[in-house]
Amino acid sequence: MVKTIEEINERIKKGEAIVVTAEEMIDVVKEKGAKKAAQEVDVVTTGTFGPMCSSGMYVNIGHSKPRIKLGGGECYLNEVPAYCGFAAVDIYLGCAAVPDEDPRNKVHHGEFKYGGGHVIEEFVAGKDIKLIATAYGTDCYPRKKLETWINIKDVNEAVLFNPRNCYQNYNVAVNLSDKIIYTYMGVLKPNLGNANYCSAGQLSPLLNDPFYKTVGIGTKIFLGGGIGCVAWQGTQHNPTAKRKENGLPCTGAGTLAVIGDLKQMKPEWLVGTSMLGYGATLTVGIGIPIPILNEEIARYAAVRDEEIWAQVVDYSNAYPNMIPGSITEVNYAQLKSGKINIHGKEVPTSPLSSYPRAQEIAGTLKEWIKNGKFLLTEFVAPIPGPESGLTFKPLKERPVE
Repeated sequence: MVKTIEEINERIKKGEAIVVTAEEMIDVVKEKGAKKAAQEVDVVTTGTFGPMCSSGMYVNIGHSKPRIKLGGGECYLNEVPAYCGFAAVDIYLGCAAVPDEDPRNKVHHGEFKYGGGHVIEEFVAGKDIKLIATAYGTDCYPRKKLETWINIKDVNEAVLFNPRNCYQNYNVAVNLSDKIIYTYMGVLKPNLGNANYCSAGQLSPLLNDPFYKTVGIGTKIFLGGGIGCVAWQGTQHNPTAKRKENGLPCTGAGTLAVIGDLKQMKPEWLVGTSMLGYGATLTVGIGIPIPILNEEIARYAAVRDEEIWAQVVDYSNAYPNMIPGSITEVNYAQLKSGKINIHGKEVPTSPLSSYPRAQEIAGTLKEWIKNGKFLLTEFVAPIPGPESGLTFKPLKERPVE
């Protein structure tokens, strides 16, 4: 039996669609098999909530009187530098930006108490944000300085645009050295003192659609508490990464670029985050619906934690120096148990992402669809899969003369 998205949407409109979360789909397939599940289930919802550094917002602040051309000048939001090289009053704030006065890691380890991610959270929450900008002035844009407060309800457009989110699997980070280290994977204790990971595992969107059969450019998604869509494949998208026999990548693979109206979103799903000794970022909530069009998709959408494997990587030497390989590999059931075994040593594990919040996202998206508030979309172009040959390449350094 093969279904279409149009047929599923008709069932959603009539209130007849059968929608389950990815967690629930595991039991459905276990009880009834993938073939029967594909006949009965229309949509599987997924979710993830974790720090996603390649995130930011662009804003059109509107024209001042007299006009000012920010392009070519400088702009700060709550003292955090924003990029204004687009045009007169379009600016982009990246979540990893920090104030000029922040000591960063000059005194190790830096706290990075406030950055672009925190500004985004406050902006979405409706707080006033201080904007200070300077420009060189032109005949048509004569103003050279602007100091004002902006608010999300007053600006023309406020858009969340994240070039790389929703990683399809990721490393488990450990530290083989004899000193504590501070990384984007959190604080790592010496001599295999802990292991940090960052994925929702069996609820994670791209692990439930490993070959991007239903997720593509234009796919409508839950983004930051509102509705967004997939804009492109994400940066560092690597669909040719090594996979297990079940088709699931066992290392970092696919990524998504996502976009959505920031005015619809909520601060509890876009949280400014400080990574000790590393920097500022944004913790983002994303949920993707998977239309169950056939038996194959149903089987993939019932993936279990014990079927998903990740590489354990040393972040004290191997990762920073791009030394290939891993120490070992573990599955997500082992990670979520709270401890893993590495070369005979019991190592405690900690997630950077929140599984309960991922469950909440999948549940919210399920209710939106069941209540007819969220219809599925046909993607307008596919995300490149393994057959594309696309891979993530390291920098090719060349001497600068």
